[in-house]
Formats: sequence, structure tokens, C-alpha cells
Amino acid sequence: MRTSIATVSVSGTLTEKLTAIAAAGFDGVEIFENDLLVCPHPPEEIRARAADLGLGIDLYQPFRDFEAVPAPVLAANLERAEHKFRVMERLGADLLLVCSNVSPAAIDDDGLAAEQLRRLTERAAEHGIRIAYEALAWGRHVNEYLHAWRIVRMADHPDLGTCLDSFHILSRGSDPIGIEAIPGEKIFFLQLADAPLLAMDVLQWSRHYRCFPGQGTLDLAGLVRHVLNTGYTGPLSLEVFNDHFRQADTARTARDGMRSLIALEQTLHGAVHPAVPTGFAFAELAGTDSLGDVLSALGFAPTGSHAGKPVELWTQGEARLLLNATGADPALIAIGLDSPDPAGAVEHAETLLSPVLPRERAPQDAPLDAIAAPDGTEIFFCDTTWLGDFGAVQTVPGQITRIDHVALTQPWHHFDEAALFYRSVLGLHPQESLELPDPYGLLRSKAMSTMPASGAAAGAAEQVRMVLNIAQVGAGDTPWQHVALASDDLPAVARRLRAEHPELLLPIPGNYYDDLEARHDVDPELRRLGVLYDRDEHGEFLHLYTVTVGRVFFEIVQRIGGYQGYGAVNAPIRLAVQHAGHPKMSE
Repeated sequence: MRTSIATVSVSGTLTEKLTAIAAAGFDGVEIFENDLLVCPHPPEEIRARAADLGLGIDLYQPFRDFEAVPAPVLAANLERAEHKFRVMERLGADLLLVCSNVSPAAIDDDGLAAEQLRRLTERAAEHGIRIAYEALAWGRHVNEYLHAWRIVRMADHPDLGTCLDSFHILSRGSDPIGIEAIPGEKIFFLQLADAPLLAMDVLQWSRHYRCFPGQGTLDLAGLVRHVLNTGYTGPLSLEVFNDHFRQADTARTARDGMRSLIALEQTLHGAVHPAVPTGFAFAELAGTDSLGDVLSALGFAPTGSHAGKPVELWTQGEARLLLNATGADPALIAIGLDSPDPAGAVEHAETLLSPVLPRERAPQDAPLDAIAAPDGTEIFFCDTTWLGDFGAVQTVPGQITRIDHVALTQPWHHFDEAALFYRSVLGLHPQESLELPDPYGLLRSKAMSTMPASGAAAGAAEQVRMVLNIAQVGAGDTPWQHVALASDDLPAVARRLRAEHPELLLPIPGNYYDDLEARHDVDPELRRLGVLYDRDEHGEFLHLYTVTVGRVFFEIVQRIGGYQGYGAVNAPIRLAVQHAGHPKMSE
């Protein structure tokens, strides 16, 4: 289908926006009036610029507070409209969005609204312009899409239709099934925006928290199916008001918007991810001697070296970590995912505008391809051939069995982009999304995994789990990353570390255990060992943390029964201790 996006959805000047939108692959654009008003170029130049970029100007918007008004106000509104029509002729736009009236002066009279909209449409038709009438969710008298449609039908003019906006429909809890009662040829335009579920004023929700499809919780695919069932053949257009988007890189935001529409169309066509990852092949860390010391203390051993690169493979059980002696500060730099079809995974990623990263590779190296996650972490799609680059790899038995999950800190303006990336490109499902107290503000966190949130908990040990966190918390910058390692006997791990490497463990305040023991009947040994505890309806969770080396720390976890969370209730304890300046291991 034809794709479009409103200029208000991205940052920058109007010419910068058009360039980025075209580069992202959109077919058309909605010109938001404010973008044109502050632009130094006349409409004719914007029209030519869009044409040179291959963009159609699909819509000019918005025209506000027009209908259901007293006669003197109508006369002024029609004069105002004539000015807009002349601007649109110069711009080459032939569709004007008219929003339902929000003015206290608006009259609650559908017949009057229909009559005045017909008069507006007759004037517009003289300029070759059509009118798309939209019900704002906070409209004074018209705030439901079917109400707007009834007024359009009463007006009975071929050049007057309705504009459907997913946010205005779904934010009010309206049933989108009613869309199918509208003839497709009378749906002149479809605007799409997702949003997180928030309990707040709908106007503020709309103006600040909209996001691209797949980044929120609204059922956009279901709504679009109803629209397409009417015979609608117009564009899928993004109209997103988001404070972060308006501050982020223009080209990157436009590309993310296009990715969201590609993913939405794949869903509409019933496409399934061709190669959902089945586990972690490895996690790669920029290495130092200190990281090697930590891994040794945790029971890992070096089991191979790359023939052509300064990379060591450390293993324990099925957990594999690569130490890359790049000289950089310790950080998590890459993740390898076991894939049933690495080539198919790469092709799927490229379809979603995530190209393969250029890499130097010797002829004898395994043909590993990687893409970049929004935070810069490299994601590799692996079969077992990559192990051959490290020679005859030995199995190292131990108390750690595998990688349970990784936690990646995102730049604040890339958080929504990351959620869409992991959902669409990797096929992960969003799990819990939380805001957790931090000594200096709030930590926003979203979990993703290969199991849907509604899936059965039991027997789901072999999953890909990732946790996305926002980097900045209040005035503090905490770009920590961590790798969580699974164990079948966490208390045994804790006893050994407490006896042999107590300096490695993050100290947990006694106040935490006072509260824990008041809430749960737990083994008193947890206090002595510094092990944290959580439970849900499916099972229990034990975990402990190491101190930080550079940007990296480790978590050891044990899932008992079908526990599916991440011990988020204990994250504020960990954050407080880390912020308190507990000494890091020497780098």
C-alpha cells in the first residue's frame, strides 16, 4: 500500500523533514501547517522539492474549529478557508483535513454541522480540493468516528469524506468494527499512531505519547483490517505527536516510522517471522584482565582463541562469552543468537531496514552476519559453524548452565525504536513494562522474549530474553549493561563466591532482608549469602549481582518452577547500591 507520514512526526525544518522522509522510502507526506508557516520557502518551492524527492503531498492539515458555529463565525471561517485553499493550490495539495470543533462556542446541532461542512466542501471543490472530516477524541460535540461519519453522510457531497485516526478511535475505547459500515470511497484518509496504555487526559496523551505502530499497546492491525474490508485504497499514514521524536535525529526517526509500517503490513498479510531465535549463542564483551578475573571467579574458563582476531571464548555449561581485547572500556558489544535460519533472519532484517554491517572476514572464518541494534550493539545470527573459528572447543562443567537474559541500556530517545526493533526484526514479544524507583529518578524498563506474554510459563527455560532500559535517570547517567547467567543451584554458587571471592558480590542492605522476611517465608541463609528473592504465580526467583567492571556487571539467576519475570521488584535495591558508589573492580 501507499505509505505516508505527517511532517509533525519528525524533527527538523520542513526541507530537512522532506529529505529524511523520502530517504526512508515513503511515498507521500502530510504537510502540517505549522511546518509550512515557519518555513522560509514559498509553497511553490516546497511543492517542487517534494516532487524532486518523489513525494506526493497527500494531505494539508489541520483546519480547526470550522463547523456548527453561529453565522458571523461561519462567514469568517469560510474566508479563512479560502486563504487555505489558495495556499494548497500553490502547494499542490488537494485534500484538507478538517478536525471536529473543540471551541466552547460550537453548537450541538448535527444538521447545522452538516450544512456548514457542505458549504465548505462546495467552496473547496471550486479549487479542486476535497475535505476529510475527522472526529477528535476531545471534540466539543463530535468525538466519535461514527458520529463524524453520520454528519458526512448528512452533508451528502461527493468531495466530503471522513478521516479515520487510530488514536482518536482506540484511545476512547470505541469498537473499530463500525468502520466497516462506512463505504471505502468515503474514507478519504487513514492516520495511524500507536500509544502506551496510560491513565491520563486524552489530549495530553495524544499530544505527547503517541508512537509508531508496534511501539505501543493499541491493536492497529485489527483496526486497519476493518478499514481495508471497506475497500479503502488510500495511504497508510503516520501521524505521531511525541516529545522524544521531535528531539531525535530526523532521518533515524523517519526510517523507524517506515520500519513500523513494513512490520504492520507483514502482520496484515499474515506473515510470520522466518527465523525466530532459539537461544543465545554468545555474548561478546570488550575485554580487560579484570573481566577475565571475574569470569574465572564465576567458574568460566577460556576454551579457545580466534585464529585471526584478539578474541577469546570462555565457556561454562552452555554459557559462552567472548572477550574481545579491543582496548576499549569493558562493555557488552555484541550478542550472538542461535537461529534456525541465519540467512532468512538476515533477509528479514534487511526487509525491515536493518542492513548487514560491513565486517572484515578471512576466507576461513565462519560466514557470520550482524546487524546493529538501536544502541549500537551488534546482533549476530548464528548456527554452530561459528565455534569452528575457535578450534576444538571443550565443555567446561560448572554451576552456571546458560545465558538467561541480557539487559541493554538504551539512549533515552531510542527507547521506542529499540522496542520496535526487537519486536519486528528479531520476533520477540513485549513483556512487562515498568517504571522503577531509582535514587535519582525513575528507571524505565521493558522486557522482551520469544514467548508471548500470554504464553504458558512452565517448560520455557530455553528462551531469548532481553531487557531494555533507559540510559538517563534524573540527573544521573547510568549506561550499565549486564549479562544474566542461569544456574540450577544459586545458593551453591553464592556460598562458593562468598567463601572465595566476597569482593565480587554486590552488598545488599540488611533492611532489604528485614522487609523480605516480613513478606515471605524464606530461608534465612539468603541474608548471609546476599541472594535476592521474588515470586509470582508460576514460581520463584533467586538472584545475585556482581560489582561493576566498566559498564558491565553480571547477574546469576535461578528460576524455580515457571517463574517468568526478572526480579524487577529488587531492581531499586541494586540501583541504590550501585549509585552509592560501591567500589568497582579495578580496570
